[in-house]
Amino acid sequence: MTESAPREYEDIRIPVPWGHLAGRWYGDRNTRPILALHGWLDNMGTWNTLLPLLPQHVGVLCIELTGHGYSSKFPKGLPYHTTDYVNLIVRIMKEYKWQKVSLLTHSLSSLVAFIYTSLHPETVDMLIAIDLIIPVQNTPDFEIKALRTNAERFLVEVERAEKQTMHEPPAYTFEKLKQMLYEGSKGSVELDNCEHLLTRNIQKSAKYPDKYYFARDARLKYYVRFISCPPLHMEMAKRIKNVPYLVIKGSMSDMIKEDSDKVIDVLRRNNPHFEYYEIEGTHHVHLNNPEACAAVINPFINAHRPSMPKTWCVDDAEEKPMKRSKSVDEKRKRAKGRLRFFRSKL
Repeated sequence: MTESAPREYEDIRIPVPWGHLAGRWYGDRNTRPILALHGWLDNMGTWNTLLPLLPQHVGVLCIELTGHGYSSKFPKGLPYHTTDYVNLIVRIMKEYKWQKVSLLTHSLSSLVAFIYTSLHPETVDMLIAIDLIIPVQNTPDFEIKALRTNAERFLVEVERAEKQTMHEPPAYTFEKLKQMLYEGSKGSVELDNCEHLLTRNIQKSAKYPDKYYFARDARLKYYVRFISCPPLHMEMAKRIKNVPYLVIKGSMSDMIKEDSDKVIDVLRRNNPHFEYYEIEGTHHVHLNNPEACAAVINPFINAHRPSMPKTWCVDDAEEKPMKRSKSVDEKRKRAKGRLRFFRSKL
């Protein structure tokens, strides 16, 4: 697949009570974009290699989750929870006055999108989920130990952060950080692609000019997971009846395992727009193997968010497609090239 030219973009900020959400809007600003959300401990750099390969007729708004990238962190002492990110989708839709949302997600955000879509299926017109559907299922004993351990570690992290307010975290060279990220992801992020995630995840050291340190919120390591059960997953899947839903699994990843099979079966039976593909790659298959991912994502986008004919526009009051009038004003607008497409509320 031939790579397209890099898209133009605009960096944006969405105000929230604890600060702001950082984002970057690629492409068309006159139509509602695809909302792209990254995985746990990642940032919008996760889409760098895939974005140039996606259809150009629809924009992509990449948002960094609270505590990640350049988005604000939660106030001191507060934990993060999966459902916090479900609510972010609602906030973003309200900010731009969207009635519907198209989602492109990876890992944690794919779970977030599954939860959101099961709660508000009428508002989702397309969901592309990479390498996760439901939470990885563990034994009750494992979950109890994990809850206790994470709670204890979270408190230790809060105390450590308070003591180190006046001190920098350990700093390393950029190459060393690449190696640390590669090893920390257990090879999921190829070494050459680590820089895509590092750029918005580190801060330059004030003490050592040639070194950097991780700037993401360390509390994220101990976030409160969405603990659920198979019967709940089944009911949630049943609610996603007519939402175009594309799932991509990395062939070398174990994030979608046998415990997802029944949910996938429900989606296949009840949802005529459900598609599932396994593509060669790790958990970060979209970053390492973007061409193969684009080969299945692009037809899906073109089918469910097609390019609108240039002879159509939207009436601002009714928000319904209608042919442009042949008035003098309209002819002048066409002559000047200011054609209107579907507004973001559609």
